Amino acid sequence: MTTYRSDFIKEIIARGFIHQSTDINNLDEKLSNNDVIPAYIGFDCTASSLHVGSLIQIMLLRWYQKTGHKPIILLGGGTTLVGDPSGKDESRKLLTDDIIKSNSLGIKEVFKKFINFNEGKNKAIMVDNAEWLKNLNYIEFLRDFGKHFSINRMLTFDSVKLRLDREQTLSFLEFNYMILQAYDFYELNKRYGCMIQMGGSDQWGNIINGIELHRRMNNDNSKKTLFGLTSPLITTSSGAKMGKTANGAIWLNQNLCSPWDYWQFWRNTEDKDVIRFLKLFTEISLDEIAKLEKLQGAEINDAKIILANSATTLLHGKEETQKAISTAKNIFENKESDANLFTIKYSQDKVAEGISILDCLTHENYLASSKSEARRLIRGSGVKLNNQIIKDENMKIDNSFFINDQKIKLSVGKKKHILLIKT
Repeated sequence: MTTYRSDFIKEIIARGFIHQSTDINNLDEKLSNNDVIPAYIGFDCTASSLHVGSLIQIMLLRWYQKTGHKPIILLGGGTTLVGDPSGKDESRKLLTDDIIKSNSLGIKEVFKKFINFNEGKNKAIMVDNAEWLKNLNYIEFLRDFGKHFSINRMLTFDSVKLRLDREQTLSFLEFNYMILQAYDFYELNKRYGCMIQMGGSDQWGNIINGIELHRRMNNDNSKKTLFGLTSPLITTSSGAKMGKTANGAIWLNQNLCSPWDYWQFWRNTEDKDVIRFLKLFTEISLDEIAKLEKLQGAEINDAKIILANSATTLLHGKEETQKAISTAKNIFENKESDANLFTIKYSQDKVAEGISILDCLTHENYLASSKSEARRLIRGSGVKLNNQIIKDENMKIDNSFFINDQKIKLSVGKKKHILLIKT
């Protein structure tokens, strides 16, 4: 069994972050010196926030910085205009410059929660590849860099091969993505001395391309070797994609996913995933996690709460986590109201007319994704109003439900609750 020297490699191997790596022994040696080594991960600006599916990459950068090294967050202002075909069945919707710029602002807010950009010799930097990609001279780029890429080899990469095997269209625009990503690595090395690219397992071919481009541009100089490292694709024990729920993605920006919903997401982790997620998505010590691993039966819920508390604190802070804990306690004790619950406000006139229970359940798809699902929940005795089971799917909520309070609680099962407020 190999014994590694660098704090980073030892930590991420023990926690399950590594899927593939180029020359890990040499990488470990380089990271175990006193030098601060820059490493990067790229994030395209396809939405106004990252979601939980990107959290493993964010935590990888966080551990990299915590163990003394310099993270580079690369925003894909340029590559988002092209679209990464990796893991996609069809071309990504092309976005305008204005939308990409707006999305990048939301993504920046996420990283401020996890990464230090302000102080220390290993403080992180955030750059945008639009800075160099949008000013490329096409003919010069083809002559200087295009000659180093083999079409034969590119056709064997999973991002290309899987799409073609399924006889799904791969545009020439998307085919260029891997060349641009390889050029990003070359450019980051030249500008900032970046020596490592990290990413998800679907980026392995693109990362290798960047390493080889650098080697060829430097005439195979082994002293300037770059490194690549990927993390595994995270799915739940039931096979679901990480961060995807029946109600959509679990976003990392508070305006898209409240701290309470975020806390609930982790609290509802499947039993078989709790220990793995504690290692990946919290900074709880491995010794402490080993103790939690011994919990059996209903005691596993204690580990889930620890996971939810720790993950929520990392993103939203201790105050919001405490609010979520308080909300959960109030719900468990069957208290009827709590300010942290998702709320729907109705005017007195609207309440007087009567509000369909189905409309309440499907509001923003929060408790049910469709009226047919809402009906099934009611027929299965899964819906409660102020802790009383609802039997009538045609029921309307009017002033008679608000006799003692301006708020009433609507629940689906034991874990999903909203407040209906008469204003």
